[in-house]
Amino acid sequence: MCLTSLDWKSLKTPKKKIMNKNSITSHLLELRTRLLNVIALFGLFFVLGIPFSSEIYGFVSAPLIELLPSGSSMIATEVASPFMAPIRLVLYMALLLSMPWMFFQIWMFISPGLYKSEKSFAAPLMTSTIILFFSGVSFAFFIVCPIIFKFFIGMAPESVQVMTDINQYLSFVFKLVFAFGIAFEIPIATFLLINSGITTKSFLIKARPYLVILFLVIGMLLTPPDVFSQLFLAIPMWILFEIGILLSKDK
Repeated sequence: MCLTSLDWKSLKTPKKKIMNKNSITSHLLELRTRLLNVIALFGLFFVLGIPFSSEIYGFVSAPLIELLPSGSSMIATEVASPFMAPIRLVLYMALLLSMPWMFFQIWMFISPGLYKSEKSFAAPLMTSTIILFFSGVSFAFFIVCPIIFKFFIGMAPESVQVMTDINQYLSFVFKLVFAFGIAFEIPIATFLLINSGITTKSFLIKARPYLVILFLVIGMLLTPPDVFSQLFLAIPMWILFEIGILLSKDK
């Protein structure tokens, strides 16, 4: 008995479906492995950081403590805050320290699908991503935070004693720090958009006024609700965008 072409197709189709299904399953398993690797290191940093929570708190609170008037200090307005705030702080620090490992796991997940020519610039790009992220974090913590705190404390009336809640302080600092870390990735994003052919250098230059407004909106959304934090984020984003334009070439 002979098989028609239709019969052959009906026999081949299930094999293709099985191959596609196996491919998707293998990608999902690989993704799960990468996520578990990130979670494992994050958990390790968190466990190791708990015994040093007081030292970490002293380091993170230093920019504000040094500027507080004599007699002022940090306060805890909730019953569980003295215990939960240091734990929360260690959680934030573990997440921050895990970021390079997370970027590396992302690279390891996508690298098998890249061409050799793409891999040659992907590795320096990944390194630049990590460096820029921590540059943004350092800029926010060591430069922006002291300036903002000094301004806020200096503007307080003489009759007002500045005593900041510990939870509010940690939320303010880490929101600002992570926002700057992400914002400093703009040169990488600009480079990828232009070199991948998604957009052109001339188009981004023409769209500059609208992008500046977008940076102000992003600064408003990502930073605490004050004008100075928003400007301190929006202006570096604009400068970094211009750097990305200068370093990029149309495909």
